[in-house]
Amino acid sequence: MGLFGTGTRTAKQVEGQAAEDAALAYLQQQGLKLLQRNFRCKGGEIDLILQQQDTLVFVEVRKRADARFGGAAASITASKQARLILAAQVFLQRYRVPPSCRFDVVAFEGTHLSWIKNAIEA
Repeated sequence: MGLFGTGTRTAKQVEGQAAEDAALAYLQQQGLKLLQRNFRCKGGEIDLILQQQDTLVFVEVRKRADARFGGAAASITASKQARLILAAQVFLQRYRVPPSCRFDVVAFEGTHLSWIKNAIEA
């Protein structure tokens, strides 16, 4: 935790971190290379930023206990998508010529992992 933080994390934060860790390990096994974790800017955050060949892959990780209410992937609302796109635009400002990129979702329902490529259109 930060300098002034208490160091205590909620069960939901611990679960979310574990899901991110599992998603990252899975994607690295598929050959993707981690560039940055938890990229934050004013207005948005991206869980994982990876590279797959010449493509930047912005990844949102979602975890739900099960698929009721549409499941993990369905929990990404239009406003959340807009925040992801905004954060990606900020991240891409570091490139003189932005590479091709896509938005993927790694969704966990219970212990089942789904990797959804091009899940969000920008």
